[in-house]
Amino acid sequence: MRNSIRRITGITGTALLLTVSGCAGDGGKNSMTLMVDVGYLPKHAPFISAVERGFFKEEGIDLTVMPGSGSTNTVTSVVTGKVDVGWADFGATVTAQGRGAAVKQINLLQAKSAYAVVGLAGTGINGWEDLKGKTVATEGGGAMTAMWPLAMNRLGLKQGDVNVVPASSASKLPGLLAGQWDANLALYVSDAPTIDALGKKAVVLKWSDLGISLYGNGIVASDEKLKKDSDQIRRFNRAMQKGYLWACQHPADAAKDFQKQVSGYETKTITLAIDAQCGLNNGAGDGADQYGVMDDKGVQKIIDVAHKYLGLKQGSNLTPKDVYSNAYLAPLNPTEPIQAP
Repeated sequence: MRNSIRRITGITGTALLLTVSGCAGDGGKNSMTLMVDVGYLPKHAPFISAVERGFFKEEGIDLTVMPGSGSTNTVTSVVTGKVDVGWADFGATVTAQGRGAAVKQINLLQAKSAYAVVGLAGTGINGWEDLKGKTVATEGGGAMTAMWPLAMNRLGLKQGDVNVVPASSASKLPGLLAGQWDANLALYVSDAPTIDALGKKAVVLKWSDLGISLYGNGIVASDEKLKKDSDQIRRFNRAMQKGYLWACQHPADAAKDFQKQVSGYETKTITLAIDAQCGLNNGAGDGADQYGVMDDKGVQKIIDVAHKYLGLKQGSNLTPKDVYSNAYLAPLNPTEPIQAP
């Protein structure tokens, strides 16, 4: 096994420097690149473990895992061929497809989104009812920002009841800790463990508790890649699912794998992130016992939300068939015990 890994310090933006490469391949047809959504955080531990524990080697794939800079950029990198596959937000994928991006979601690793309002314990926010009159920070162009009116509507609040201020991704947590605002719109699998790492306690208000239940992040591949290298994609999906579920079943070991590559995080913080991430694995309905599988109903829900909130043109003829495919999956039961190679 070849490890071309640069050890870095976590929590800060320097995580963007890290790449993780698996077993040595021939540099050609057996080599693949995967870009995740943002710079490395503890929530990415399952990806690192899948490489470190040999799941891709078992499938004859030399996988290089790369950090990202937002799901939209990850999808663009897949479309342009910069990377072979990406791990990206479902809503970002749909809006890109609406603009003509020839990509598909092919493996739903997150059957539920991690959208949340994240605050600090002891600062006056304990539940959704405490948000009125508070100030919430968010990135200007994110999907959560665009969908915030949906959450407000579910709360029975109107525009202005909550003061929303723009903040960069890098400034959101420092601003929260400094009391510049009361809470962040955030992915709780990222922000809550990071707050824990800093010795604080997070208050997490999940959008799913408001009945906003949407697909989260999944694996994206270009239509060209799917046509040209379908067997490789199937082998990738097998390795990805097994490696991901192995990390979910062995969070302490997966945390050690992560700590080998990214310093600055305590074991407890990483295992909290893994447990939160893995809590998003399972969907509902008939496909709940088939890890990674999507259905028309769940995808149509995302398309409808994208039309109303994410800028997908109303005249778009995008259908679920255009958005996803289960043809490259051999589904696993999420509770099936996984053995590392």
